[in-house]
Amino acid sequence: MSQTPGYIYGDRNLAKSPVSLEDLAKLKATVLWSDKDHALLKRAGEVLVPRTDRVLDVWYGFVGNLDHLLVSFSDHQGTPNADYLAAVRRRFAVWIADLCAREYDQEWLDYQNEIALRHTAAKKNETDGVDSTSEINLRYIVAFIVPLTITIRPFLAEEISDPDELDAVYHAWLKAVTLTATLWAQPYSPSW
Repeated sequence: MSQTPGYIYGDRNLAKSPVSLEDLAKLKATVLWSDKDHALLKRAGEVLVPRTDRVLDVWYGFVGNLDHLLVSFSDHQGTPNADYLAAVRRRFAVWIADLCAREYDQEWLDYQNEIALRHTAAKKNETDGVDSTSEINLRYIVAFIVPLTITIRPFLAEEISDPDELDAVYHAWLKAVTLTATLWAQPYSPSW
């Protein structure tokens, strides 16, 4: 199990995801998942994990420049909580590695459910014991697919010079981020 506070991947006490492995297979088909995508994500991890701090600097710069996103990590007076942002950043770093390296099995699905719940009123603020907004709006989780994807290509290009390989790895990343955001949307909608 990870030593990152609040990141409990592999915790056997997690609730089972309401999304079945059959649902996950259908979602994978919907995002055009191929048998090669796990290997391509492992390649993405080889490139991105050593650059995680730089990637997170870009993502946090983006969030920090948009008040409507930063409010999710702020107190009720609108002051950003630096400790909360730092704790989330540590978990985000592990998420990058996990997105690239984990098998997308029941354990992974259960943890995506845990992360999803931490975006909602059910569990947001609980892990870090903070007093902030009660949830992250679903519209921003969905919209965040774009910056989490387009900002990655330049990092991948630092090490992957072959254009075909770069496209393939980049597309696998896009599929994985879209798949994850879709799973994180589940607690928001009974018609998911």
